[in-house]
Amino acid sequence: MRRWILALLVLTALPLRAVAQAYPTRPIKAIASQGPGGLSDLFMRGLADQLGPALGTSIVVEDRAGAAGTIGAQACAAAPPDGYTICILPGETVTINPIIQPHSDFDPAKGLEPITRAYYLTQVFAVNASLKVKSFAELAALAKSRPNTFNYMAPSLSKVAFMQQFNKTNGTDIVRVPFKGGGDAVNSMLTGTTQIAIFGIGNLVSFIRAGKIVGLAIDGDTRSPLAPDIPTFKEVGYTKHIAATFFGIYAPAGTPKPIVDKLYKAIAAIGAKPDFQQKFLFARGLTPVFSSPDQFAKELVADRAEGLASVKESGLYPNVK
Repeated sequence: MRRWILALLVLTALPLRAVAQAYPTRPIKAIASQGPGGLSDLFMRGLADQLGPALGTSIVVEDRAGAAGTIGAQACAAAPPDGYTICILPGETVTINPIIQPHSDFDPAKGLEPITRAYYLTQVFAVNASLKVKSFAELAALAKSRPNTFNYMAPSLSKVAFMQQFNKTNGTDIVRVPFKGGGDAVNSMLTGTTQIAIFGIGNLVSFIRAGKIVGLAIDGDTRSPLAPDIPTFKEVGYTKHIAATFFGIYAPAGTPKPIVDKLYKAIAAIGAKPDFQQKFLFARGLTPVFSSPDQFAKELVADRAEGLASVKESGLYPNVK
């Protein structure tokens, strides 16, 4: 009986192995959940240039921006699970969005197959230089002296939770304003229309170096090589954990594991190249990870639990229990 079961397992696995060995036989579509020039778009295009030849095919990058990544995620999940569609999504799309904006017909935990956590994005708490503040204490004092004056932009809910706590602790009323994309947010920062932003350091570092924007702190455990003079949140005394922003690569749920593994190995090999890391990661304030599909899947369980805690802490969604 045992020998028959083992033989059946081997026979069942053979077609999948054959499929994986032959794969791919046509171009692969890669969905980026940000618009042209966004970090995920730039990364995916750089990856596609090398991933296509590595797999013996071509990679066609398609931008599907909107709804904080959900549009791209839904398009990815709706594609056939045959390995010919992959996507790159920010962490909040799969951890926060399903909590605050649940869709009855789409659950990323069920609709997407994790391939790899590609990288972490270092974010900086920055202010327009015209405010003439160099610390959180100075910012708090200024905001208290000029109520109903200042606003901020933060793309992730963990950073919104930080600002909610900042306002509560300091008696300030800095208000969050939404933006469609990074370009709009940066322009608003430069003109002083939005005075404060918690944003990817790669988008702001040139303006920080030019003295137009001042960085008060960055997330993560260590300082960024792009701006080594800016301390971490922990260094300035904020010891509570702030969830780091990550981007992951996925396929539609049900994509055969041999194909997922083949994609992962090819992506991870490219991601380990020093020249690729320097051009498409380090230079943009990104920290490479490239965890395995199994490891990424396990981490996402913890990420979703942390996301729920962030939603509750932010106080913006009282209906979430």
